[in-house]
Amino acid sequence: MTCTPPPLGHLHDIGGGRRLLLHRSGTGGPAAVFLAGAGMMSLDYLNTHQRVAERSTAVLYDRGGNGWSYPADLPRTATEVTEELRELLHTAGVPGPFLLIGHSLGGAYARHYARCFPDEVAGLLLLDPFHEDMAARAPQRVRKMLDAMLDRMAPRTTAELTPEQTAQARIPMLEHFASWPESVREPLVERHLATWWAAGRENRNLYDKVADELRTAPATPDVPLIVLTAMGYDATQAHLWPADLLAEINENKRKLHAEVAAESPRGEQRVLDDAGHGWLHEERPDAVLQAVDDLIHKVRRARKTTPHGS
Repeated sequence: MTCTPPPLGHLHDIGGGRRLLLHRSGTGGPAAVFLAGAGMMSLDYLNTHQRVAERSTAVLYDRGGNGWSYPADLPRTATEVTEELRELLHTAGVPGPFLLIGHSLGGAYARHYARCFPDEVAGLLLLDPFHEDMAARAPQRVRKMLDAMLDRMAPRTTAELTPEQTAQARIPMLEHFASWPESVREPLVERHLATWWAAGRENRNLYDKVADELRTAPATPDVPLIVLTAMGYDATQAHLWPADLLAEINENKRKLHAEVAAESPRGEQRVLDDAGHGWLHEERPDAVLQAVDDLIHKVRRARKTTPHGS
């Protein structure tokens, strides 16, 4: 599959034929690094990235097998993803420690990074993150439906959209990205259409291998941490689950996110009743930016009170 050059950022060679897209804006620290959710890519967060860049260094990147980065066999382990991100940040010369902003699956990867490389993480902002016990502690009906969804999804993960399907999908996507710069909007939509199957592939090991990695990883470090829990309407979620079951799923998620927040002595949970899972950074940018401001303030204040801080 031919990949047109990215409209923003640069491809960095991290060895072994691996080239990863990274786009950096702003100055100062801590550098805020966005980790995208499954089926999403770096430039989906461009609007938020630009606002964060007014406050500090902001970094977008595409992990292997995603967006404009090199093709990779999916699914991948959390260890593969986080070690690769570490290589990229060091190769690109992004100074740490980092403020990791992880959304959904990216939230799981951000937690794993912090646990494996605690000295390189200054803070965590988790946007409706995946939790390793979401399936294990869900109602039995949810687990059965989830297994059926994954089974149905598997045969389609290598298929391509027909020209008719592509044309039909392009119109609402262009409308969705209407507030993005024109130079970015069309390439971003075309890249989504070309890699639509990536989400299904990435999720294939989410509830077993990735979940087990999170369960067996070291403890979350004592860093400022905010979890934003999206409890509002989400069109994709509403399509997948009956209303009564979705209410149970969300309530279970609220409890699990509270446990994530409690992993750090400086953690807190903020519940958003008017934002959905997939695009909470666009539906409630104020809440996301407020959390970023709070975390940056805490990190900078901690540095000033540390004898060897900057």
